[in-house]
Amino acid sequence: MLFEIQEALEAVRDFLELGGGVLTLITLLVFFMWALILERLLYLKTRLKGESKTLASDWNQRTDHTSWTAHQMRNSLVAEVNWNARKGIDVIKTCVALCPLLGLLGTVTGMIEVFEVMAVSGTGNARSMAAGVSKATVPTMAGMVAAISGLFPSIYLERQADQLTGEFEDEVAASSV
Repeated sequence: MLFEIQEALEAVRDFLELGGGVLTLITLLVFFMWALILERLLYLKTRLKGESKTLASDWNQRTDHTSWTAHQMRNSLVAEVNWNARKGIDVIKTCVALCPLLGLLGTVTGMIEVFEVMAVSGTGNARSMAAGVSKATVPTMAGMVAAISGLFPSIYLERQADQLTGEFEDEVAASSV
């Protein structure tokens, strides 16, 4: 078991070395993005529902549901639930958009390495150029995979936020009739 873990860590290290320094940035960004995704999933599934119930019970305890002030207060409660549901989703979407851009940065740095090798040793040394080509292609692939891995959860989180906000809005609207 310990030997397998050690082999896995060595494979990750070799992969990070293969892609250069930009791949390390992509890896850090992916860990940050997924930490945010997991936090939002847990929040939407647990705490937001409790907060919504508390706000709805506060609304239901009011005697006035029809005045202008009551409507403004209801709109404020709906906006608060919407704000809490959507908090952090824009940062996740920014991370998703940043992943391919970092991949392209890796492409540029890898190609610069290829051109440096060509300038020093000429075009006949294919083995020397191969390291630069791998540093150009691996970060691009990693950036695209990282972006795709965060794209679908970000869409899911947005839909969940919309759904929970709509459910809360329906709940406080039904009690004001």
